[in-house]
Amino acid sequence: MKKFSIWISTMRLRTLPLSISGIILASCFAYYNGFFDWEICLFAILTTLSFQILSNLANDYGDGVKGTDNNNRIGPERAIQSGKISPEELFNGIKLNIIISIALSCALVYIAFGVKYIFLALLFFILAIASIISAVRYTIGKNAYGYRGLGDFFVFIFFGLVSVIGCYVLFGKKIDHVTILPAITIGLLSVAVLNLNNMRDIISDKKSNKITLAVILGEKNIKVYHNLLILSAIVISGLFVILYYINPLSLFFTISYVPLLIHLKKINQNKEPKLLDPELKKLALTTFLLSVLMGLAYLI
Repeated sequence: MKKFSIWISTMRLRTLPLSISGIILASCFAYYNGFFDWEICLFAILTTLSFQILSNLANDYGDGVKGTDNNNRIGPERAIQSGKISPEELFNGIKLNIIISIALSCALVYIAFGVKYIFLALLFFILAIASIISAVRYTIGKNAYGYRGLGDFFVFIFFGLVSVIGCYVLFGKKIDHVTILPAITIGLLSVAVLNLNNMRDIISDKKSNKITLAVILGEKNIKVYHNLLILSAIVISGLFVILYYINPLSLFFTISYVPLLIHLKKINQNKEPKLLDPELKKLALTTFLLSVLMGLAYLI
């Protein structure tokens, strides 16, 4: 039982709501346009969760074997760092998760496209493989892109564009312009979550030679970048509601601007990296809240 709880902790459940934010939005848009399918929605969520858990396990393994997770690190203690799970055990867990992710991806692609949409089925199978490789290669391997300042780019692509636009295509079999601005919004906020994590770990990452964008930009400029991410997400989502207003509920998601602005105030005033850790959960949940409230107008 104790080992099970350690594995659950290693999966970092607090990151999971953020990972399905795009799926929720795409599902709401599909419902509004008459394309919604519960089976596609369920398997899209399960597949996305498997990708996120895989990413979390791989991140723990990659940083653990490289020595990046050490006593200088501020965030929650990781599995390999604590010695509660061996590198071999975690690597086996990653391999099992890859098998699960591939199985769920195949099921999702078949349910969504069957044999009628062969081109789309092939395209999404390639996207699924790319997602799995991206999840693993963030910190694992000599050329891990998370150690070269490229994490932000991949998070924007997969958590934003692929999550929202791609999921909508699963339902509607076509791209709809209504999904573009929300996809950018979720992508920017997801990058902000990663950036906040890197801001918290900037000192230990620098010592471990993990070159994140926070390390590249430095403590002052990375705050400017963080402000740009959040404020851009607010502006773009605001533009979305102006262009695609359908009823008063369309404005309801702007409630999430309040915690976002409070978050920015705390970041700008912060001088202690360890105090950034509680903000991670708040920002992730606020992104989830924004997606739910933005999609709500399309369900009424």
